Amino acid sequence: MKKMLFVMNPYAGQRRANRYLADILSIFNRAGYRVEAYMTGARGEATDIVRQYAPEMDLVACCGGDGTFNETVNGLLHSGADIPVGYIPAGSTNDFAASLGLPTNILQAAETVVTGEPSTLDVGKFGGRYFSYVASFGAFTRTSYATPQSVKNALGHAAYILGGISELSQLRTEHVKLQLDDEMVEDDFLFGAVSNSTSVGGVLSLDPKQVDLRDGKFEVLLLRSPRELGELSECIRAVQTAEYNCKMLTFTPASRITIWADAGMPWTLDGEMEPGHEEVTIENIHCGLKVMCKPC
Repeated sequence: MKKMLFVMNPYAGQRRANRYLADILSIFNRAGYRVEAYMTGARGEATDIVRQYAPEMDLVACCGGDGTFNETVNGLLHSGADIPVGYIPAGSTNDFAASLGLPTNILQAAETVVTGEPSTLDVGKFGGRYFSYVASFGAFTRTSYATPQSVKNALGHAAYILGGISELSQLRTEHVKLQLDDEMVEDDFLFGAVSNSTSVGGVLSLDPKQVDLRDGKFEVLLLRSPRELGELSECIRAVQTAEYNCKMLTFTPASRITIWADAGMPWTLDGEMEPGHEEVTIENIHCGLKVMCKPC
């Protein structure tokens, strides 16, 4: 019998997946898997569990938000196990799941874990830590981990959007220097994202025609600090309409990015907090992850 490691965050989203736990396990069992299930209770626990047990498994699956998926991916890649990962999205935003076209229905997503096909995708490496879809700094960044879980549950996407707009209105900027492959960029920025996704934080949307999740490159979006009120309005309009063609925006592909910034500038990786670094390199690991997706 095939073996599956199943990791679930019972606190994700509005805890909506909890009532389906027996049905999820039944779907896995009927597909021929002997399941070892773990409920996480603290940050980082999913990574430790997956890193320890993944080498003994045929498949790893997780249920929770993007943070749970991030921890699962980190555990899997650090374990060295060459097996796919399945994802049942049950968080507040589920950006990466949306990019992959995974079902939002809990049980349909569980079915996809065992009936889907492994799709090979790029994955990011931020220093020594992996991320599945985005590393970001500035506005819209602190919100994702500063907002209490109870508020996320109540407000969902609104918690991210309102928090982001509040920071944007304060015009908090970060002076950052970036080496984007062969191009050097330096300025004061409101926001920056190195992404492999069509959605960032439930706030920013990228054209699916411009985003290839397996091309060996990230989409780098940098929003320069506006220098006058007219530019501020133009920035807000560009973000709201997802038409990133104003002069305050840099939108370019890159596979390797080195960043120099204040050590106190925090980051988020897939919505989870990452401390600041004076210098850090972000690398695209081309086709470094296999995710169970719906058959084409």
